[in-house]
Amino acid sequence: MVDNAFEHTRLAAIFDALEADRGDLDVYVGIAEELGARSVLDVGCGTGTFAAVLPRLQVDRATMTGNVAQAIVERADWEATLSRVYDALRPGGYLVFETRDPAYQAWQGWNREASYSVTEIDGIGAVESWHEVTDVSGPLVSFRSTTVFASDGESVTSDSTLRFRERDEIEADLVANGYVLDDVRDAPDRTGRELVFFARAGTNRADAPPRWVGLIVG
Repeated sequence: MVDNAFEHTRLAAIFDALEADRGDLDVYVGIAEELGARSVLDVGCGTGTFAAVLPRLQVDRATMTGNVAQAIVERADWEATLSRVYDALRPGGYLVFETRDPAYQAWQGWNREASYSVTEIDGIGAVESWHEVTDVSGPLVSFRSTTVFASDGESVTSDSTLRFRERDEIEADLVANGYVLDDVRDAPDRTGRELVFFARAGTNRADAPPRWVGLIVG
């Protein structure tokens, strides 16, 4: 079932406003330039914000920014994603994605007191929002996001689950799906909390024409 955060019309309309600080995307633009490729496949592209900050830049890279990699909870879905992204990459192209380091236990701050905020949105008014963990079962962390619209008092909730994979598990999964793991870096904007994986596709497939693609996962 798709989370309300991704399919509720009213929540979709304010998603970018509530997530206004997307400095992490600047990092991914820099990586695109560093790798010097021609096309981007943005897996789990959401509202397309990353596309908007790619000014005519085309690179041979697939990306999973934000929560995308962790939102792919089921083992079969994760394997299928890695496999299909591999098939979409040109030979030598890169899959670059981030994931939270489980050791940091980011979910400890997912409570109303720590996450509560009020955002003023043009044409909508004040919007209250917060997150609360509802369950932690091994690598799976479930939480409820609540959004309250001051204009009419409507409260909308969305229940989500993320999988916190260990670094060794991710590395093994990449290799098992044909990737060459070139690098694992600290996320520069979240040092010590998130890792960025650079996985390269093999060179045994035909070339593909330049393109930019957004793939919605859900």
